[in-house]
Amino acid sequence: MQHSTVKSVASGSSSGTRSGTGQIGMAAAVSIGIGGMVGAGIFSILGVVAEAAGNAMWAAFAIGGVVALLSTYSYAKLGTRYPSAGGAVSFLVVGYGDGVFVGGLNMFMWAGYIISLALYAMAFGNYAATFISTTPDPVLIKGLAIASVLLVTLLNAFGAKVMGRGETIIVGIKLAILILFSVIGLYFVKGENLSPSQWPGPESVLFGAGLLFIGYEGFGLITNTAADMRDPKKMLPRALYTAVILVIILYLAVSLTVSGNLTNAEIERTRDYALAEAAKPFLGETGFRLIAIAALLSTASAINATLFGSANICYMIARDGELPKRLSQIEWRQATGGLLLTAALVIVVMLMFDLAGIAMMGSAAFLLLYAAVNGGHLRILKQTGANPFFVWLAMLTCLAMFCILAVYTYQKEPAAIIALVGIALAAFAFEAIYRHFTGRRINLP
Repeated sequence: MQHSTVKSVASGSSSGTRSGTGQIGMAAAVSIGIGGMVGAGIFSILGVVAEAAGNAMWAAFAIGGVVALLSTYSYAKLGTRYPSAGGAVSFLVVGYGDGVFVGGLNMFMWAGYIISLALYAMAFGNYAATFISTTPDPVLIKGLAIASVLLVTLLNAFGAKVMGRGETIIVGIKLAILILFSVIGLYFVKGENLSPSQWPGPESVLFGAGLLFIGYEGFGLITNTAADMRDPKKMLPRALYTAVILVIILYLAVSLTVSGNLTNAEIERTRDYALAEAAKPFLGETGFRLIAIAALLSTASAINATLFGSANICYMIARDGELPKRLSQIEWRQATGGLLLTAALVIVVMLMFDLAGIAMMGSAAFLLLYAAVNGGHLRILKQTGANPFFVWLAMLTCLAMFCILAVYTYQKEPAAIIALVGIALAAFAFEAIYRHFTGRRINLP
């Protein structure tokens, strides 16, 4: 890739109407990252991870954290050199240049965020419904899920500053509950439940690590706020590392608390609400409800953070020529057409599809995308000044985790692989067809 192309993207990304607004501070940026990571994942996939990794799931969370931390280094270097609202979208463009490959990856990334949003919204609907009925109707659950998407869309329409403040408050309450759960729960841990004699084989721990990557991938959303940061070159790396390290510590504490208070059989029996069930031994029914509230706040903040980031992705690929330009225009207050379309597609997915199998492949999709970003980074190391060893390691660990997860998913949910391949093919096909009929290309700023 030519240096002049990279330079043009950098200058366009760091200046203009959408950059340098100063609406996002350090606390809000970290909160967006934590909100994107500690969302529906820790509550909805905990039982699935435990099924694979058993009482060694804390080790799976540690391995997943290392994989995420390696890519964090790459994202910090890229985000510092090319701060923009597009985050990974811009990184792919500067890494690979214009082409169907980058365009298809951008579309695939947007589709991945839409699937994640639908998963988070459905989880929100399930938790919210428990406060209304002991036997919630599917219509009630989907109605609450749709309401959550509409409410967060409205919040985002009032701008990054309002969104950032709302995210900070939500994340603060959620973290307080989870920290309380971990601090008290660790005191009541039963040593026999964590005994190495009950650990599964190393391949099972790796399967669990691959499954839970969707619980870490949200750190990349911080890079989507770079254009709204006061000083992205200093603030972005600090926010990225702070968010990921705090989440690793939190996940380790939570997983140890769950494994230490419940046997493997109990975790499998209550896999859909294992975190809340683990609070009962030391906090009773009050603890169960408290964790349910934390789950509600977590899914809400995940929707908030992910919708903000994915709407920015839609904005960028529309502005750069891969989608109709209308999607990059302001439609109401500060809501772009991309934000409104993203929210609409999330609702469509919730109404039409069963996300269970596709959600399992959500981690695989983001592992591929993060590997692609790291691969593009290797092409522009001179511009970012990154250490090639860590970028190579980040790419290879993402690919290794993807292969491990693909094997596990093929064994458990073979239809999920078909779904993932179908989504990928559709993304690249749309990109190729749209380019052919419109003649548009990615317009480097």
